[in-house]
Amino acid sequence: MKPFTLLVPALAIAACASAVSMPEAPEGRALFAENCVQCHGVSGRGNGPWAGALSPPPADLTRLAEGGAFPKARVLSVIDGYDRSDLPGKEMPEFGLLLRGDTVPVDVGDGVLTPTPRPLAALLAYLESIQR
Repeated sequence: MKPFTLLVPALAIAACASAVSMPEAPEGRALFAENCVQCHGVSGRGNGPWAGALSPPPADLTRLAEGGAFPKARVLSVIDGYDRSDLPGKEMPEFGLLLRGDTVPVDVGDGVLTPTPRPLAALLAYLESIQR
């Protein structure tokens, strides 16, 4: 196979990926306000109006990247409800069905672009933006 025949499909994929507008933190902030503030609070620190009634209390979402990089794959799994068996937050409701839509390519830390529903990617961008 000639190198040129491999290059054409790769360029086509790259062109499609670059044409997709990626969600940014403000888009995710709106979703956070709609779905998360009751438990995690406006600031994301786990101090929402319902926090006092929950045991264990909601996580401080501003500290997800403590000790290293922001754990995108883990955060997506917890929000979506895909796998919480050994993760903190297994008591959290599943929001995966609420966060469906067109997909965007998200690198979850392994260098591979993963198709992710745009609302979920937007929420991820917002959570990453509030890390301290």
